[in-house]
Amino acid sequence: MIESEKFLTIKEASVWATAHIGKTVTPSNIAYLINYGRILKSGENGTTLIPEQELINYYETYQRETVWKKKLGDDLNWALSFENYKESETTKHVHRLHPYKGKFIPQLVEYFLDSHTDKFKTETFFKTGDIVLDPFCGSGTTIVLVND
Repeated sequence: MIESEKFLTIKEASVWATAHIGKTVTPSNIAYLINYGRILKSGENGTTLIPEQELINYYETYQRETVWKKKLGDDLNWALSFENYKESETTKHVHRLHPYKGKFIPQLVEYFLDSHTDKFKTETFFKTGDIVLDPFCGSGTTIVLVND
């Protein structure tokens, strides 16, 4: 922990975030972000403190999403950007065979191939048993994950 780092309570974090993005962010919203690992917390003896830098990092992402949705439309599914993943989390199986930035990340393939159904998958008509077409095959991410 860096001594000069500023920490906020959940309430202070909600006030900070509200001012930062110009929309109401409640303490419950901040607690959600903590519970689902979107922002990290610190603290001792039952005290929850949030590093201000965690909020800055999270809301930079939020603002990028807003800008891109204005450019591309509201049907942009930002959850599929996987921008918060470290490179070590997006390289597995055959990904280290050769460098190429345009590879599918395994999480994207897993999203489309797993059995959960969300609004996006329902609207795009994904069904169990559908055929997967990966015409260029690249480094084999789709093939490896289909056969897992």
